[in-house]
Amino acid sequence: MTARRTPCQTQRGAALLMAMITVALVATLTAAALWRQWRGIEVESAERTRVQSAWLLTGALDWARVLLQGDLYEDRKSGQPADHLGEPWAVPLAESRLSDFLSAGGAGASDLERNAFLSGQITDLQSRLNVLNLAVSNPQMQADALARFTRLFQSLGLPTGQLAALQRNLICAYAKMYPGQSRTAGCNTGGDIPLLPQRVEQLIWLGLEPATVTRLMPYVTVLPLDPGRITPINLNTASSVVIYAALPGLDLAQAERLVTLRQSAYFETTDKAARRGDIDSASMDSWADVKSSFFEVRGRLRLDDVALQEVAAVQRFNNPPRVRPLWRARGALKAPGPGGP
Repeated sequence: MTARRTPCQTQRGAALLMAMITVALVATLTAAALWRQWRGIEVESAERTRVQSAWLLTGALDWARVLLQGDLYEDRKSGQPADHLGEPWAVPLAESRLSDFLSAGGAGASDLERNAFLSGQITDLQSRLNVLNLAVSNPQMQADALARFTRLFQSLGLPTGQLAALQRNLICAYAKMYPGQSRTAGCNTGGDIPLLPQRVEQLIWLGLEPATVTRLMPYVTVLPLDPGRITPINLNTASSVVIYAALPGLDLAQAERLVTLRQSAYFETTDKAARRGDIDSASMDSWADVKSSFFEVRGRLRLDDVALQEVAAVQRFNNPPRVRPLWRARGALKAPGPGGP
């Protein structure tokens, strides 16, 4: 026969069950509270890291502005205003631990700073052809610009058929943004016209194929345009392909010779570049220069397994000497291994 439970035993069983439920409930609430506290700490830490990263990358931009302004003062002292690849701004900042800079200045370093690595680079944007040269206000200059970009497309093996649509869309986009400076027949500025691009990758808005834009990246740029004049290239920094495309009076061998000659001594003027390269001085037209006003600044910050990059385009003015950002873009990168970006 089955033993019958007494009321006392039944009460003890119910009390034990209630105690187990209470312990389980308390454990659940405690775990939830701990998770919320951990989550809050993680969010706060991520936000602190984001803010500190933004300040550090802004510091990289300030570093570039100081270098570029200092270069102007040095040019005035020396009387040689040419910009070339032997100047301090052209030397990349290799990846360095941020605390090295702080300890050199006598400042302490936090845990974040000890794990932070900063690198950067300044590039002369006038080492590339300005795409907005295709949108100058003078029709003859537009045709001239189209011929030079055709040389660039041909030298890179790109389809030149996309150029006409690119120029038409650029002219219309520029007329829409600056109606008082440029207006061309056939452009309905109130219609469906794409925005004027700021960066090369945005040229796909204007009819270029993505593969074409990728191929053009090292050779073209998008810079503010004075409607009455083109933006020249800098003979001291441009590649042979860019020099060849910008100056129709030169063949590719002459362009390569200029690049070789400047490695021993930079060109002080375009006339001296022509003489040293044994080139007709008439070939050095308004598309050639030895000075630059536009630069790209890349700052990279590595925090443990997170890597961020900020890219900015800046314009440098001579009077008074100052550097003004044109645009800034920031994004995450795949973290590099120790020793370099």
